[in-house]
Amino acid sequence: MVKTGAVVSVLTTGGTIASRGFADGARPDVSGGDLVAGVAPTDIALRVREILHVDSSAILPTDQDAIRLAVDAELADPNVRGVVVTHGTDTMEETAMLLDLMHSDPRPVIMTGAQRPADSPDADGPANLSAAIAAATDDHLRHRGVLIAVGDTLTPARGATKLDSGAPAPFAAVRPDLPRPVLPPTSIAGTRVDLLALYPGVDPALLDWSADRGAAGIVLAATGSGNTHADIVDAVGRVIDRGVVVVVCSRVPKGHVIAHYGGGGGAVDLVNTGAIMSPWLRASQSRIALQAILAGGGHGPEVAEFFATE
Repeated sequence: MVKTGAVVSVLTTGGTIASRGFADGARPDVSGGDLVAGVAPTDIALRVREILHVDSSAILPTDQDAIRLAVDAELADPNVRGVVVTHGTDTMEETAMLLDLMHSDPRPVIMTGAQRPADSPDADGPANLSAAIAAATDDHLRHRGVLIAVGDTLTPARGATKLDSGAPAPFAAVRPDLPRPVLPPTSIAGTRVDLLALYPGVDPALLDWSADRGAAGIVLAATGSGNTHADIVDAVGRVIDRGVVVVVCSRVPKGHVIAHYGGGGGAVDLVNTGAIMSPWLRASQSRIALQAILAGGGHGPEVAEFFATE
């Protein structure tokens, strides 16, 4: 339900929704004000702030912190009914997860973007932005956390993943009803968490390299239901002994990840070595969650408690 006189804050960060094509490729070129000019509803007051102007593939942790702080600043105003964040879809699932991890306010935060640039004849940005603004004032979406509004769909941020590089509705949730434990607000910049994809023949020394480079945590995108080979298990044990927290998820897009196989390189062996399983969150969001927990002062027990709530 949209109420007359509602105020929605629109925070823009660039991305395809704000891009135009040039000889050297598409890039963000549309200002925040111009972005909302064609979709501003008559019954909702919009407050537009341009936070960034980059493609989301170039987003850094400092930028994600800036977006979160900007959302918090808008929600400090009791006149704001909801917040919309425009963002590129490449890394939207990461930023959405960060916002949701620290979003305890009942008001909706809606992320949106586009699959086609603003100057495309079939640009999808205006419709997505219009839908996001409407969602930000919908009372039925209060207490739902952060949502992604793209392609006539609303996807919960927690558990969301981009499954299609070009479809109008590219996001899906690995599980739509994941619990939403909320973490204390904190800055993630300065806390290094690496993400390593596992495959046949992967060099176990990559884990040692991450630890040498100062990683506080490592997420392993393992095969199947969290499995690998014995040399990786040995390397996991080495880095855990050095104080690095290791979380294991799956490179498979969907399904429950549980420790079932042993044999020296299975998920059972990883857990016995001290690794923590991520039952539902996939690699990108497992990494953001681990980064946020460690940045907030958490350690292995706090990480294990968080992922156990899945």
